[in-house]
Amino acid sequence: MARWEPHTRERLARAALELYSEHGYEGTTVAQIAARAGLTERTYFRHFGDKREVLFDGSHDLETALTGAVTGAPADASPRAALAAGLDALGAAFRGMRAHARTRQAVIAAQRELRERELIKIATLTRALAEALRLRGVAEPDASLLAEAGLGIFRTGFERWVGEAGAGAGDGTAAGEVPLLTLLREGLDTLSDTLAED
Repeated sequence: MARWEPHTRERLARAALELYSEHGYEGTTVAQIAARAGLTERTYFRHFGDKREVLFDGSHDLETALTGAVTGAPADASPRAALAAGLDALGAAFRGMRAHARTRQAVIAAQRELRERELIKIATLTRALAEALRLRGVAEPDASLLAEAGLGIFRTGFERWVGEAGAGAGDGTAAGEVPLLTLLREGLDTLSDTLAED
């Protein structure tokens, strides 16, 4: 009987990111990832289909947080307020993870295959957000347009967040560092103000 290993997915994800940063995505094998985590290749493949998917393990959790916040907003909340709740949930999901996010983003930026997979993730989040807005009664094409705008705000804010100079936990406690949640709210306000201009 196989011995149970605690936090296996997290260990594999951490090992993969370390190795991708050190040797590049192409220069890293699943065997190396498993060995770094103190596990076997068989264990790796019980959790991930290939060496790419380990970088996208949290996608479902992000989608759940986003859509849950949108559908869970008060019944009388406007579409903008529901979107703001969703963006707040995305910002909160990355609290304390700036260093990890920066490293992951650098790995993805260096590999075309990973950039394409990241675009698929964003498209999936956009569709899920549009569906959550439709469930709130937002009609088409408004739901899809609002979802596209919302994910555009997320991508822009995220790129600013991981690109800013300075270190820290990414939760607003480091001197001079702006939390992702703040950047997302600023993005939503900027878009609203720009569209309201005559």
